[in-house]
Amino acid sequence: MQKPTLPKGTRDFGPEQMRKRLFIFDTIRQTFQRFGFQPLETPSMENLSVLMGKYGDEGDQLLFKILNSGDFAAHLTEADLQSGSKKITPKIAEKGLRYDLTVPFARYVVMNRNSLTLPFKRYQMQPVWRADRPQKGRYREFYQCDADVVGTDSLLCEAEIVLMIHEVFRNLGVADFTLKINNRKILAGIAEVIGAPGQEGALSVAIDKLDKIGKEKVLDELRERGFSEEAIVKLEPMFESGDTDESSIIGKLKTWLAGSDTATQGITELEQTLQLVEQYGLADSNVEIDPTLARGLSYYTGAIFEVKANGVSIGSVSGGGRYDNLTGAFGMPGLSGVGISFGVDRIYDVMDELNLFPASAGQGTQVLIIPFDAEARSVALPLLSTLRSAGIAAEAYPDLAKVKKMLDYANAKAIPFVVLIGSEEVQTGLLTLKNMVTGEQQKVAADALMQIVLA
Repeated sequence: MQKPTLPKGTRDFGPEQMRKRLFIFDTIRQTFQRFGFQPLETPSMENLSVLMGKYGDEGDQLLFKILNSGDFAAHLTEADLQSGSKKITPKIAEKGLRYDLTVPFARYVVMNRNSLTLPFKRYQMQPVWRADRPQKGRYREFYQCDADVVGTDSLLCEAEIVLMIHEVFRNLGVADFTLKINNRKILAGIAEVIGAPGQEGALSVAIDKLDKIGKEKVLDELRERGFSEEAIVKLEPMFESGDTDESSIIGKLKTWLAGSDTATQGITELEQTLQLVEQYGLADSNVEIDPTLARGLSYYTGAIFEVKANGVSIGSVSGGGRYDNLTGAFGMPGLSGVGISFGVDRIYDVMDELNLFPASAGQGTQVLIIPFDAEARSVALPLLSTLRSAGIAAEAYPDLAKVKKMLDYANAKAIPFVVLIGSEEVQTGLLTLKNMVTGEQQKVAADALMQIVLA
């Protein structure tokens, strides 16, 4: 008999885990709705023509391709088989699992452009797939919670993303986090001043790995990508650390990148965004300007964001940015957008490691009713309906079994209260309520029972 297994990088979620995950989903969803975003869903699979070329070369490598239905290899020739995987893939796979939610959203906007009211604000909470190497905090199937607004280039949208990030993590109880912010125009300006204009894409892909592989290996990768030693020497101010004061960092950037109009524009946008955040009155801001923040995705053109929880060895838990022409790939140029994505799986791991889930997040059934016989059910079932109507999660043990077995069931499910109903309870109308945490047992009327449970 074959032993059942899961594909690497995927997981099952049991009831307790799902209740905690739903706590995260609900917290994020409520925040999105308060900021005026509307719900949207797109298919799990997209045509590869939609997905390819939107994430850079490395992103394309991580796309899960879906073999065509039927005999997908029927029309292949010997020459096809010898041509290599890159050339043969389009002939046997026309679809792929979505890599993120942003590109499908751009495709949706273009296909529905005549019916959308712009600016269009949507949120989307669905799984995505990446053929990455599984490791701690990195999965092949994981959920993203995205909020994007398209149809405006107002920096007010960037400021609201900063506010939304703070609200989400504070409502989740993750108070110790850092929101790093940069602007892709600054990176483009850096490429200009080091003598590598137009190579900000390659620069960004390498710089994005700084936290993972360190400065020296990043520089080695830049050499491999064709950056000269002179350019690498001129890049040194980017790696100067220790200064977290916003005005000081911006001042240094203005001096270093004074020769680039593109960088100047990016610095101005960064300043204005932070000024708007200040006008909103955000207290105890966790924002930190980071000139090395790159975000590897190739479609970002303006502000970029990344959030990391402090005190845990888990990568970014949220990220996003401004993209000025993502819809242009689908025949609708010039439509600017900006968005943020929350990684539910990593947020879960952070909260689990730091023990941040409230007790209520993992709580299922609050009351188990145990009728001793068929007559007791005539009291138990109406009581069950009353408890549920009051918003109390309750269930009745379905079988007429031994009391110990039923109490063991309550303990196994961590149900805090049990109501015992026998012949005495039927006759007197007083119910036996047992607190499974303290072991205390008392006789109470139905109204008093609900008050105790809800307390």
